[in-house]
Order: sequence, then C-alpha cells, then structure tokens
Amino acid sequence: MRRSTVKSKLLRKQPALCLQCHFTDQSVFELVALLGMDGIWMDLEHHNYSVETANGLIRATRVAKCDVVARAAKGEYMRFARLLEAGAHGLMYPRCDDAAEAAELVKWTKFYPIGKRGFDGGNGDMPYCSVPMADYMKAANEETFIIIQLEEQAAVDRADEIAAVPGVDILFLGPADFTTLSGIPGQWDHPKVWNAYKKIAKAAEKAGKWWGTPAFDTEHCRRLMDLGALFFCHSADIVIFKAGVENIQRQFSPLGFTFDNRLAAGRSYIEG
Repeated sequence: MRRSTVKSKLLRKQPALCLQCHFTDQSVFELVALLGMDGIWMDLEHHNYSVETANGLIRATRVAKCDVVARAAKGEYMRFARLLEAGAHGLMYPRCDDAAEAAELVKWTKFYPIGKRGFDGGNGDMPYCSVPMADYMKAANEETFIIIQLEEQAAVDRADEIAAVPGVDILFLGPADFTTLSGIPGQWDHPKVWNAYKKIAKAAEKAGKWWGTPAFDTEHCRRLMDLGALFFCHSADIVIFKAGVENIQRQFSPLGFTFDNRLAAGRSYIEG
C-alpha cells in the first residue's frame, strides 16, 4: 500500500493541505495530484455520485503522491470501507455525535487488532493481491487515517471522549454546519467558533491526536496553526473555476465585451 502523504507530514509535525474537488472528471483529480497537493477532499455526503465513480477518480489520483480524503454520509460504514478498498487514504466522518459513533467507524475501517474491517486484497489499495496478507493489513492500518467531524456544540463538548477513541487520528471542526446549528450561519469569526477551535485543540493535544478545519485564507490558517492545527482544506475546484471565469470577464469588459452572468450578485440563474 502506498504511503500516505498527509499522514507522513503530520507525523513530522508539518502542515498538510487538501483541495476539495466536486467535478467528477478524472482529469481534474489527475491534474490536482500532479500539481502536488497533499490531498483531495472527495465529498460523497453532499454530491450525487457512486462509489464506482469515486473508484475511477481515486485511480486517476494515483499518478502522483496525493491522498484522497473521502467523506460519505453519516452511518454509511460499509461505503467508507469500499472507499478504502478503492484506494482512499483518509476517511472523513460527518456529524459525529459521540465516542461510540467514532468507535463504530474505526471498527468497520481498521483491520484487527484495531478494528474488524473485512479483508479483500483484490482492489486498488493492496494493490490487486500483490502483497502478503499480514503485510497489507499492517500497512493499511498504518497508512490510512480517520477524521472525525464535530459539527454541533454537543459534539464539541464531547471532544475529549471522541479524541480518546483508539483509531481516531484527526478531529475536524465543520464550520458551515457548526455555525448553522449554532444559529450564526456563516459567521466564521464568531466567538462560538473560536471557542470550538480551542476546545478541539485542547482535546487533540490531550489525546495525542491531530486536528484541523477548513482554512479560509492564509491569515485564518496562521491563527489556526497557532492553536496547533496541522490538517487543512482550502477552496474547491468549482470556486477556483468560477473565480477564473469572472477574472476573464473583468479583463475583457473594458474592451466592450458583455456577459450575461446569471451568478452575479443580486441575480438569480433562474431568471428568464
């Protein structure tokens, strides 16, 4: 099994940065991997594609040393296991409520003696029956990592017990859902958010685990690193592409070009 770029950096106490990819074209994943990002955050919780599609995207990423961090939906334990078999190195589990739920994910996605993951070496992570069984299971346990998302105050309040679960590697605050469920949607700099960061940071340090969250910009990232965070996700392919197209429009507008931008501020794309 290929060594994890993200985990190797974290073990050296270096920060790791992932880009979220929503487009399901294998060329996008291949390009991002070749550009040298530490990881690609693949979201099967909110985006409507199959494990079969994910398998092809993960395969495209193997052209370089870029991890795939795959998120399925809450409770989809077997789907998480299949994403590992496709070659994902990281698993991100959303809306975790407590230590028992975190332990259940570990059970299904780590091999004995850490968990009870079922064995099948005929997939991309072994790869394809090419490694002795015991060596593969040991490497899989060492090179994969589990990220537990804490997305509401009750879960943040249980950060200590969740961090203490054997097999959990990273605590991750999900700021969008956290602010929504806290009644402060989109208020990223609200004291409740920073209190959550600090509580998670202390829990991670106490348990000897890592923690992270999306970084909105370099200054935000620096402040989080000052609290001990090392695992970050920043931006997304759709955001980058949209900004690039809008930049082209800004450059060419002074020459007399006009654009029917249905996403411009104050307009709806469903307008006639």
